[in-house]
Amino acid sequence: MIAIADSGSTKTDWVVLDSELNEVFRTNTIGFNPYFVKPEDITAELLKNEDLAPIASEFKKVFFYGAGTSSDSLKEIVKEGLQDFFTNADFVVDHDLLAACYATYMGNPAMVCILGTGSNSCYFDGKNLREETKSLAYILGDEGSGNDLGKRVLRGFFTKKMPPHLAKAFDDYYKLSVEELNKNVYQNKFANTYLASFNKFVVEHKDDPYIIKIIYDAMSSFIEYQILPYEEARHSELNFIGSIAHIYEDIIRSVAAEYHLTVGHIIRKPIDNLVSYHINYLLNN
Repeated sequence: MIAIADSGSTKTDWVVLDSELNEVFRTNTIGFNPYFVKPEDITAELLKNEDLAPIASEFKKVFFYGAGTSSDSLKEIVKEGLQDFFTNADFVVDHDLLAACYATYMGNPAMVCILGTGSNSCYFDGKNLREETKSLAYILGDEGSGNDLGKRVLRGFFTKKMPPHLAKAFDDYYKLSVEELNKNVYQNKFANTYLASFNKFVVEHKDDPYIIKIIYDAMSSFIEYQILPYEEARHSELNFIGSIAHIYEDIIRSVAAEYHLTVGHIIRKPIDNLVSYHINYLLNN
């Protein structure tokens, strides 16, 4: 058995193949970002999965790509948690940016962008991935991401910058006090996904001029901080993956056009393309 996993901070998509490289099933777990989970957390969550747990010892290869696995020490956190569950498997553990590159590559070098719970970018020439700027995660970075949009909405509400009709809708739905907010942000190891959960409000009101400006400003920040430092961005397509990119595609394309940049394709979930890449890889190696 072979497992292929694409993991964000919120959710991990798993696809299981048999020895003939036929798909057996798909399943999901929480996201395994090593900034927020320990090896024992990963093992414990996998043991809860009713699809994977009964056959864990049957897996021979596991390809895992995840948010946060950007250094050897962070990869080791994830690998340790996986090894304690998939006891007979060989592992490839790497960054979700690499998975995004594999999923979006169509034969030409391009900028590859992730816009989901968090955000990231790189340049991929078909073989090598290069990061001109480093992700600073949800406190200092993640421009254009779900948690960035959540922070912008929360800031607008609590600083009374939000128009009254939207503020009432927000208050009626969430009934959120600043004390509860601070507890959920500053005493919560999954604060990034908590902040991103407020993107639901953004989606529900995405046609309101105030919310449109929030989205527009977030995407402008993403381009300014994570795209413009790359010289290649001026003459290469920008390819995107992630739910946020999918939801706000029209605004992303409009903002990119103002910077004289070209957006290529936008893929909501990379797992299908990632599976195809690995099937081809396994057939040829």
